[in-house]
Parts: sequence; structure tokens; C-alpha cells
Amino acid sequence: MSQELNLSASSRALDEETARAEVYGLLSQLYYQAPDDALLGQLQVAVTEAPDAGGFLEEPWRELVACARSLTQVQVAAEFNSLFGGVGKPEVYLFGSHYLSGFLNEKPLVRLRDDLAELGLARNGEMSETEDHVAYVFEVMRYLIAGDDVSVSNLTRQQAFFTQHIQPWLPALCQVLQEQPRAVFYARVAAFTEAFISVESQGFDLIE
Repeated sequence: MSQELNLSASSRALDEETARAEVYGLLSQLYYQAPDDALLGQLQVAVTEAPDAGGFLEEPWRELVACARSLTQVQVAAEFNSLFGGVGKPEVYLFGSHYLSGFLNEKPLVRLRDDLAELGLARNGEMSETEDHVAYVFEVMRYLIAGDDVSVSNLTRQQAFFTQHIQPWLPALCQVLQEQPRAVFYARVAAFTEAFISVESQGFDLIE
């Protein structure tokens, strides 16, 4: 009986890790570019009931899915471009350096690059954005959770990267987006992101 319970607990832990990695991956996609028809379609038919009713993420996820169902891909793409695109200064910055130092390409980006190099990671040359883009740091977290190299993809590395390069500035980005009058879909993305980051912060606090 005890063996069965242990296997069950291990299975739940693996499921939770897979779910965490998938959330980071989804958010990375949503912040890097507007969802295409396929991704938006997946959101529109997503299950909104959490396995544990009343879970902290259930309501913001439900609101995000409901918003996705109310919009077309063209509308979401137009919103993405109005918020993050265009020539010159965007309505909302998606770069950590902006929130940590007030400027782009500053010391926080240098520190991030140093830590990425230690992890054996580097920016893809096809990516025009710097490594402190929210999509990039979320993709790094996905890798640190789901990667095959346990010397890199482990809880210690996850906690260090999260506390250094995500936790200090992501809540500020989420607040800016939720207060932005042009944000509809991305206000809901930000609300879900904020809730998810809060859950991650609490989880990492428990292991100290």
C-alpha cells in the first residue's frame, strides 16, 4: 500500500511539473507574438475547471479563456501590435531592464546574460529581441523545468533564475498591462500571469 501511495505522489509531482512547464511555454508564446488561429483556437476550447475547485489560478484562467472566446485572431493581433509593436516607443515595454533600471540594455541585461552563459544558454540569432524580453525568460524557465539535463534543469536552478530575473519585475509589467486602456485580451493574459507568478513565488518560498 505504501508503495502505491508513493507512486501516486510521484505521478502527481510529475504532472505538476509538466503543467508548470506548459504554462511558461504558453505565456512565452503569447508575449512573443500574437496567437495565430491555431493557438487562439486552443485557448477558446480550453477546459476552465481546475482539478481542485477554487484554485488560485482558476478564476484568472477562466477569464482569459472567456476573453479569447469573445475575440477573433485579427482583433487579438491588432491589440498586440498596438501595445507592443509600432515604430519607436511602444505603449508597453516587455523587457526586464526597463522595469528594473528605467532603461533598455542596462546592467540587469548584463547580469542576465552572465547567468544564461553559466547555464549554457544563449539567444537564438534569429530572435531580434534582447534576452530580458518576458517571452525569453519564460522560455528559459520552461527549459529549467522540462529540460533533460538534470545538472541544469533542476529546482535549485529554477529558484535562482526566478528570484533573480523574473520575480523582481514581472508584477510591475502585469500591473502596467492591466491598467492599459487598450489592453483587453492582454489585460487578461497579464492577470493570469500575475496569479501564476504569485503561485510560483509561494512555491519557491516553501523550499527555503
